[in-house]
Amino acid sequence: MNAPMEMSHEEVARMRLNVLRREHRDLDEAIAALANTGTGCSLTLQRLKKQKLALKDRIARLEDELTPDIIA
Repeated sequence: MNAPMEMSHEEVARMRLNVLRREHRDLDEAIAALANTGTGCSLTLQRLKKQKLALKDRIARLEDELTPDIIA
């Protein structure tokens, strides 16, 4: 009687959004830590910032997908 539970597209998207936000926050903390210690290679900081920006774009696309279009 235990039917397999399937998640809706929206539920999957919301879970993915939470994961991406967590990754973005983690990258932000890593960048701040490297910048504050002064031991971080500038190339490493640049790559982390680029990854963070890409995550921000993915987050924005998912948020747009989850937000209903309202015509005023």
